[in-house]
Amino acid sequence: MTDVLQSESRDGVLLLTLNRPEARNAVNSALREALAAAMHEFAADDSHRVVIITGAGEKAFCAGADLKEMADRSVGRPPTDYFAEFGPDDFIEKPVITAVNGAAYAGGFRLAQFGDLCLASETASFAISEARWSRGAPWAAPLTRMLPRRVLAELLLTARPITARRAYEVGLVNEVVPPSELLPRAWATARTIADNAPLSVKAFKWLMRVGAEAGVGATGAIAKELFRPVYDSEDAREGPRAFREGRRPEWKNR
Repeated sequence: MTDVLQSESRDGVLLLTLNRPEARNAVNSALREALAAAMHEFAADDSHRVVIITGAGEKAFCAGADLKEMADRSVGRPPTDYFAEFGPDDFIEKPVITAVNGAAYAGGFRLAQFGDLCLASETASFAISEARWSRGAPWAAPLTRMLPRRVLAELLLTARPITARRAYEVGLVNEVVPPSELLPRAWATARTIADNAPLSVKAFKWLMRVGAEAGVGATGAIAKELFRPVYDSEDAREGPRAFREGRRPEWKNR
């Protein structure tokens, strides 16, 4: 890793920490490249099953793209990889947990939204602040399905932050915990997921992806094909066998 992105690995779980606290963990070119590379590596590395993304310091998870750098470079319409693309259409097959330790604004909101699960400190806040600076947020498109229209209008049009508790109430956050409990809770949640059958977890991620973009009937039909290799796998036989024998399953991911 680099100075702007720190990593820690524990038994199949990877923690990535945005490490520019002096700039509220804003994503400049160095952090963008490091984060994209780390996420591509995670996606391809069978030794890691879950990733946690958090920010250094107590004030910010991520303030979005580094506006000072954007001003210096006179960035108008940013290229598709300007913030950090993690995979095709920003989709990867393995679970992502975002542990939001402070302000998650603009691209930081986008990064928090990228998590399959989002845990937040009581001190966290969330804002789609682009309207304040005449910027855009095409990445907010999935929110049209995640949020009621008036909640989305509040976020997009006012550009005002909402608290972690409000984010929880509208469904953007899974849990709100005291600051000292955020990372322990994220590690524990990641451990729970990592202990599950990896082929099932992968198929469920695809199910959520398809379900967000297709109707119920089409999703059901596609789901039968998504889970066919799960049912036909060695792991599908290992699960019931481990249950019968009263032990933890030993997943082979095949």
